[in-house]
Amino acid sequence: MTTCLHKITQAQDDTQFATEAGTKMHAALARITLNGDATHGDQELISHIRKNPDLAEYFTPTSLTEIPVAGTISGRFISRRIDRMIINTELQQIKILDYKTDINKTDRREKYIFQLKEYAALMHAIYPSYSVSAAILWTHDWTLEKILN
Repeated sequence: MTTCLHKITQAQDDTQFATEAGTKMHAALARITLNGDATHGDQELISHIRKNPDLAEYFTPTSLTEIPVAGTISGRFISRRIDRMIINTELQQIKILDYKTDINKTDRREKYIFQLKEYAALMHAIYPSYSVSAAILWTHDWTLEKILN
């Protein structure tokens, strides 16, 4: 019984730690802007971002952060918050970036893909003539995984 209780409390502690770490990472990433001499934010995170040009574009002054979006998909109302987004009116293109702090990329991957598809559907409803792509930034290893092109 003690072993079972210990496993339950340890799982709760692990979940709380992961949630807090994810919240802190999201907040730190939301404060980053790459803009030459006017770049600001956590320098260690900026260093990781600059190593990948495809990722760096999400952190320019024209990118949007923590964008609330809501609408109805398949008769169901949903309300979400997109971590980072680029709206290119010239190319009629939207790029969505979602941060994930998971170490194991497979555990919740299907859930995350579904989440990004919801974001894309909401953006298609708002911008019907725009193409929408989406990617996940895995912050444990700084890889960018393109989900929707």
